[in-house]
Amino acid sequence: MRFQRLLQMRRLATSASATLMRAPKQTTHHSTMGTSLSVRTMAGSGAAIPELTQITDNVQRGNYATLNDADVAHFEKLLGTNHVLTEDLEGYNICFLKRIRGNSKLVLKPGNTEEVAAIMRYCNERKLAVVPQGGNTGLVGGSVPICDEIVLSLQRLNKVLSVDEVTGIAIVESGCILENFDQRARDAGLTVPLDLGAKASCHIGGNVSTNAGGVRVVRYGNLHGSVLGVEAVLANGQVLDLMSNFKKDNTGYHLKHLFIGSEGTLGVITKLSMLCPHSSKAVNVAFIGLNSFDDVLKTFVSAKRNLGEILSSCELIDERALNTALQQFKFLNAPISGFPFYMLIETSGSNGDHDEEKINQFIGDGMERGEIQDGTVTGDPGKVQEIWKIREMVPLGLIEKSFCFKYDISLPLRDFYDIVDVMRERCGSLATVVCGYGHLGDSNLHLNVSCDEFNDEIYKRVEPFVYEYTSKLKGSISAEHGIGFLKKDYLHYSKNSVAIDWMRDMKKLLDPKGILNPYKVLN
Repeated sequence: MRFQRLLQMRRLATSASATLMRAPKQTTHHSTMGTSLSVRTMAGSGAAIPELTQITDNVQRGNYATLNDADVAHFEKLLGTNHVLTEDLEGYNICFLKRIRGNSKLVLKPGNTEEVAAIMRYCNERKLAVVPQGGNTGLVGGSVPICDEIVLSLQRLNKVLSVDEVTGIAIVESGCILENFDQRARDAGLTVPLDLGAKASCHIGGNVSTNAGGVRVVRYGNLHGSVLGVEAVLANGQVLDLMSNFKKDNTGYHLKHLFIGSEGTLGVITKLSMLCPHSSKAVNVAFIGLNSFDDVLKTFVSAKRNLGEILSSCELIDERALNTALQQFKFLNAPISGFPFYMLIETSGSNGDHDEEKINQFIGDGMERGEIQDGTVTGDPGKVQEIWKIREMVPLGLIEKSFCFKYDISLPLRDFYDIVDVMRERCGSLATVVCGYGHLGDSNLHLNVSCDEFNDEIYKRVEPFVYEYTSKLKGSISAEHGIGFLKKDYLHYSKNSVAIDWMRDMKKLLDPKGILNPYKVLN
């Protein structure tokens, strides 16, 4: 093949084992109000953690009841003492980025839908606030308490109930870890149509509750299409059975969509059914270098046209993002270097020879046109995984030893990268790194502004400017991470007042006492 003659396959260094969702070493905290916050050290760990968010962000606690000994005794009788936690709760109170810290005094771990319903029924009667929590890998503070809400951990609802290799439909409990779910599906010749860097820790229920996107939306679409049905427990303890085993079920309002992406504010997802495509027999990955974003766009269009039905992922990484990851994680070894932009393009199909020929033809043509400068392509499973490891470690590299303002936005493709250049100029020497990477295939940019530590000056340079810029382009201020606590003040940049009023009305209808995940999504 022309590409193989031009570029000899580079052997990638074997990746050292790494836990993808390890706790980042943030040393400071920034609030939505732009106040610099102090931190303290977690006993015995040496890790800096933020002060209580209720205090630092001046959050007015809602008119909820206060937990007492009688409440704890009730839950111990319901769940058993082993599943009612009152000590060592830091891991449940602090968000993944260590920017939010709640003060919950109680974590409940139900083992089935009936127990979730009983908990919610009791909390609704007592008006005790509750925050549902999965793997706690979110980036907007949506799965941790803000004040003293009870944490409802779904960790024990972790079963894959069934996988049907004929229909491709899997039924799974919400607390099942995504990677475990995917392995069970692969055992049946299927694959879960969702892949995230946090797959070893995140829960499928949390993925659905936030409408997580990931790296394969360009192939399989988002979860509103893949999830066929859900079972959800409402704030009053009522179980809403919206499960379905059919792609076509046109019977009335499709209520399942209310719970996909509502971030646990309307109900607690306890079970879901998902359509899983059959696993591909052949997977190829190309990692290519380009000189300009214009070349990136031309290459993306070429990939859509020429790879078509086998294109399964199209990722962008800029030079600063890649170099930061390589500096922080020495076990990584990029196959090429020295270019302003890199693309990771994956194909998945049923015929290895056919797919290999197509991807080599695609890259060879791109090189002849001068759009692709260099690259490597492989179908070896081990090397495929090593290239993907580079992409997966990029976001962690940016938070490893610095404070990072992270933005998850959707922008028109022609304007996709402009905001990165704008922010570099706007932040100047205040920022150590301003970079962009993300899911080019579905217009989702992850904009990152890193600095040694949080300070008000750089905060005022980035917010609300990033959201204003995105809004002017009719983009979305949250492409896949959700709104949570950190973005609730900025929702109006993507939704008008009429839409937000209807959201509030819907919240009041399904949760009239406001006990489910308060202080999130809506002000």
